[in-house]
Amino acid sequence: MKKWMDVFTNYLEPVAAWLLAIIWISPLIYAFWAAFHPGAYAVNFSFSAPLTLDNFKEALSQAPFLRYAFNTLVLVTLILSCQLVLCTLAAYGFARFAFPGHKVVFALMLIQLMITPEILIVENYVTLSRFRLVDTITGIGLPYMASAFGIFLLRQAFKSTPRELEDAARLEGCGTMGVLWRVYVPLARPTYLAYALVSVSHHWNNFLWPLIITNSVETRPLTVGLGIFGAPESGVNWSIVSAATLLSVAPLLIAFLLFQRQFVQSFMYAGIK
Repeated sequence: MKKWMDVFTNYLEPVAAWLLAIIWISPLIYAFWAAFHPGAYAVNFSFSAPLTLDNFKEALSQAPFLRYAFNTLVLVTLILSCQLVLCTLAAYGFARFAFPGHKVVFALMLIQLMITPEILIVENYVTLSRFRLVDTITGIGLPYMASAFGIFLLRQAFKSTPRELEDAARLEGCGTMGVLWRVYVPLARPTYLAYALVSVSHHWNNFLWPLIITNSVETRPLTVGLGIFGAPESGVNWSIVSAATLLSVAPLLIAFLLFQRQFVQSFMYAGIK
């Protein structure tokens, strides 16, 4: 039995890992192939196929992807900024202040993790329509500006901070917000990075809620713009669609390639905490 386990660990497990990795990345590989080759070679994998950038020019001429990218960048920046502020304050309160009923309030907050955002779409739409925030970037981001997951993650990081550091900071004259800014926030920097990666990735790729709440090019993010651009009613040219897809995911791919070591280290550190 031990011999078979050794064989699996040394040979079969790496092969299975590589096979799964190839299957997972194969759609991206195809998108790269189709985007840089003419439409006639989108499904004709010939090494003699000519390279071209016309698909990107055509995609940019048929849809305002630069405007979609700007909207998406503003959206994820707005959401992440509000999440970091609100989650930090809430997590600090739950971690260091034993106010009456704090356990009940924290439990109620965690219930949000069991409620999928799709359940609240109708109610959120009605609420935002009353505030005249339909078809606005603020309206897209408002339901996500407070995150139960972010509060929980930062609370765990703050609770692992030694009390002695807080006491030392208070002896130096720091108030409540000074202790938070000078002690807790710097020590939780890897957790902040890990959460920021999850938040940006999720809201960059969010589709259903932006599709419902937006009606115009001025507010439409990349995912919705790409979905409309690739609709069968408008005709499908897989080379142009693949070029548009690469334009949509390029910022996340570049960020991962530049900071992949920091990404992995931040998730490992956050997981240990």
